Amino acid sequence: MSDWKLGAVESRFAGLIWQGEPMTSTQLVRQAEEALGWKKSTTYTVLKRLCQRGIFQNQDGVVTALVSKEEFYARQSEEFVEETFSGSLPAFLTAFTRRKKLSQEEIAQLQQLIDENRG
Repeated sequence: MSDWKLGAVESRFAGLIWQGEPMTSTQLVRQAEEALGWKKSTTYTVLKRLCQRGIFQNQDGVVTALVSKEEFYARQSEEFVEETFSGSLPAFLTAFTRRKKLSQEEIAQLQQLIDENRG
């Protein structure tokens, strides 16, 4: 499995960490129980898996992110475009806009990104 893919439940769990970090592992267990209905063992199992993938760390009982939420989703997006569209952003945008037309605001935002990244 790719380090930059999370299932729906893993994504919600990661969101708890990104929103509240740094937090103690005890606080995380409580939050996962409230938000996801997880037992302590489930929380630690998923946390360990995400730590092994280099997304978070649990050091001395304090859980922190090694990768920010923004960086994680940027890498995930890059990997998706690479795997699905052979790395071609234009091919991705073409596929995306076949069924969903861009608003004028979205077009302006994309144009601004293009202008900022020229050269």
